[in-house]
Amino acid sequence: MVRVVLDANAFTGARLDRAADGRRRDDAWLASQREDPRARVLLAGTAGVAITNDRLAYVPFARTASSLEPPVLLGVDRDGPLFAIDEGPPIPEATRPPLIGWQGRLGDAGAVTEGRIGLREAVAALAQDEGGVVAYTAGLLNWHRRNRFCSVCGASTVPREGGYLRRCDRCGTDHHPRLDPVVIMLVIDRDRVLLGRQHTWPPRRYSALAGFVAQGESLEEAVVREVAEEAGVEVGHPDYVASQPWPFPSSLMLGFTVPWISGEPPGTDPELEDVRWFTREELMPATAQEDSWDGTPAADAELLLPPRLAIARRLIEHWMG
Repeated sequence: MVRVVLDANAFTGARLDRAADGRRRDDAWLASQREDPRARVLLAGTAGVAITNDRLAYVPFARTASSLEPPVLLGVDRDGPLFAIDEGPPIPEATRPPLIGWQGRLGDAGAVTEGRIGLREAVAALAQDEGGVVAYTAGLLNWHRRNRFCSVCGASTVPREGGYLRRCDRCGTDHHPRLDPVVIMLVIDRDRVLLGRQHTWPPRRYSALAGFVAQGESLEEAVVREVAEEAGVEVGHPDYVASQPWPFPSSLMLGFTVPWISGEPPGTDPELEDVRWFTREELMPATAQEDSWDGTPAADAELLLPPRLAIARRLIEHWMG
């Protein structure tokens, strides 16, 4: 049974025609988008995306002519063509590139309203549709950063179709943006749910179990396997709930609920420090805590759950009713 039960998740809602219907293969059409006087560009880099007055800050396309990186066409909206440019410095060869938006500006008082803002802060501060644009921009630009060389022959690749793919001119291979599917599941046993915490998380932080989908594996099989590995319990058939893009750097979170059948934690996953059951009563104070302006829960809570921008939190709160 498939049940879509959540409203739009954070990092979704970009109101763009992505022009993925063949127009991007038309060089004349692409040129017309660049020459359109309404064309705008979103600047993005390791420090995040540009904002002003709590909105994304666009610059006219004509002002980016000297940019070292070619503009990537995100799509077209009611205001015209929208591009994005990676404003970071050139990345040396054989260097692992830093990721867009991971060094967002954080602070203790008030939201950032001007300058650069990281991905998590952006989703907490901006309107739903602009948060979707931020995630789309970061995901696409990060993919370009990480795919400068052909995985087949090792030669340099170049953007094509307005940045929707990269082509190796030596061997002719086209490289397309990829997503890494991740299942995230809330294991339910009547009035309790199973949550875990990683060693690297802040103290008292717990979340739904999650893991990458393996080759040759269905989503349902991934749910069952990951729960067995992480918690050591047997579960029944998973029910799909909702999905969420997670641009850190390129995951797609696929949310499920799944009934517990037998067994008790712990599992065998060395990444997890603890896995245990929580009742509604135990979770209630944590769900009542307000997120801080940057989307993180209050640090003085006895139990920390994921911020509300994360699908893990929404799975938990939906179960609580």
